[in-house]
Amino acid sequence: MLDSGTKRTFPPLYVQSGDKSKDRLAFIHVIERLKTQKRTGWVNHKIPNPESISDHMYRMAVLAMLCDDTQLDVSKCVMMALVHDLAEAQVGDITPSEGIPKAEKHRLEAEAMHNFTHDMLHDSPAAQRITSLWQEYEDGQSAEAKFVKDLDRFEMASQALEYERAHSTTTLQPFFNNSIPNIQHSQVQDWGKSLLAEREQLHKNN
Repeated sequence: MLDSGTKRTFPPLYVQSGDKSKDRLAFIHVIERLKTQKRTGWVNHKIPNPESISDHMYRMAVLAMLCDDTQLDVSKCVMMALVHDLAEAQVGDITPSEGIPKAEKHRLEAEAMHNFTHDMLHDSPAAQRITSLWQEYEDGQSAEAKFVKDLDRFEMASQALEYERAHSTTTLQPFFNNSIPNIQHSQVQDWGKSLLAEREQLHKNN
């Protein structure tokens, strides 16, 4: 559990070897951390066997495939969902309760992304694509970035409901308060309404 009383530590940044193949493998290995690192919010709420960072990103990517908005580039949304938390392979899932200022969090994540794309992937076309998608999401200005942010909110709320159902957890209201009301895209808003109706029925039955 990481909170304001626990200082997060970070692994050292990768030092480029100069061997492109070796450095590329270093990237492939470092993102394995996304499969093993648990999402901090669930850990702090003592959820048994909580989801990993990559669990979260994978379902977001599938949700992006459900998009029926013809004005959006769905392929871009899928890729953006898969890279939006990529920096967490280096810095972890930093939450507000840890007391790290937003500007410092962004600096750490940008530093991690530069390490991945420059030192490991040698600024290759693939690295540039990853950087562009990550930065577009961070900027939050494009229609695709805003949609993927809504998917981030909805996926978190979905997971909260699933944990309520599985573990009879009663402390997850903040995850709904901080997600569903902030969704902007009409399709994801509809999903959110359906999710809240399902949650209401769950609570009635219990």
